[in-house]
Amino acid sequence: MADTVVYVYAVTDADAPESSVGTGVDGAPVRRIVAGPHAAVVASVDAVRFGEEALRRSLEDLQWLEATARAHHAVVDAAAQAGPVAPVRLATIYLDDERVRGLLDERATAFAAALDRIRGRVEWGVKGYAVPSDAPVEPEPADGGGPGRSYLARRLAERNRAARGQEEALAAAEAVHRALAAVTRAARRYPPQDPRLTGREEEMVLNAAYLVDADGAADLHRTVEERSGAGVRLELTGPWAPYSFATLEEQP
Repeated sequence: MADTVVYVYAVTDADAPESSVGTGVDGAPVRRIVAGPHAAVVASVDAVRFGEEALRRSLEDLQWLEATARAHHAVVDAAAQAGPVAPVRLATIYLDDERVRGLLDERATAFAAALDRIRGRVEWGVKGYAVPSDAPVEPEPADGGGPGRSYLARRLAERNRAARGQEEALAAAEAVHRALAAVTRAARRYPPQDPRLTGREEEMVLNAAYLVDADGAADLHRTVEERSGAGVRLELTGPWAPYSFATLEEQP
């Protein structure tokens, strides 16, 4: 058994300049494997630590996962500064260089299409959070019944207001997404994140990515500014390498 296996970060053009990043996941030096018109951005990593069983355990370790994801994205982002990159999902492992070359040869047409689709473009992320209503709760008047009935009426009014607020926020998020999709090259929505992940009390109602020309994000920014606050508070992040629009899901 070989001492190392090949960790693949992304695929790019063979003639793209090499990125400035020196090391990546597990501190391994980043290099390239070239086959035809494409190159894979890779590193040789320890075969034991990145073997199937060890990797399965590591992926359940949140501390390891966070550090590995950070290093992975740093390599991809550095490569994206030199040219279009089609990122590969985290912890994609091949047994040796020849298998990576085989992948590049077999999927050359698909890789060319993916790189052309994102060439000169970047990804922006938009998250939308429901804006809580400041309107006071107005319970239905109770016909007697004392404090207990008044309390129940107020609770019912609060639930009704919350339900209406959620419906309004979801409708606003849908309208925002349509408006953003109309001024960008491509759009992709993801499930909203749990508040335990966002660290925010407001409910996330929009989690989306948009593909934009590298020098043409003005319409996106303007639309976000115009739409934020109308039932949904928007948060814009980026620009990023276009993970959402050129991720390669190849299996070793």
